[in-house]
Amino acid sequence: MKKTVKVKPNSKKQLIEEMADGTLKVNLKSPPVEGKANKELIELLAEKFNVTKSQVQIKSGLSSKTKLIEIVED
Repeated sequence: MKKTVKVKPNSKKQLIEEMADGTLKVNLKSPPVEGKANKELIELLAEKFNVTKSQVQIKSGLSSKTKLIEIVED
């Protein structure tokens, strides 16, 4: 399953919202430094979709606020 994710780093609290078009809007506490926000994003999405962290991959947008995420399901 592929999802478009809009990330907002440095937020006060973690939050995942699903927009009407299927895009996920994710607020992260971590700053976008040294991959910390990406790591937090993977952990949050793995928890939300009940998969392991290794099943969540950032396909594009590693240094962008808009990312394409692939969740590999068994």
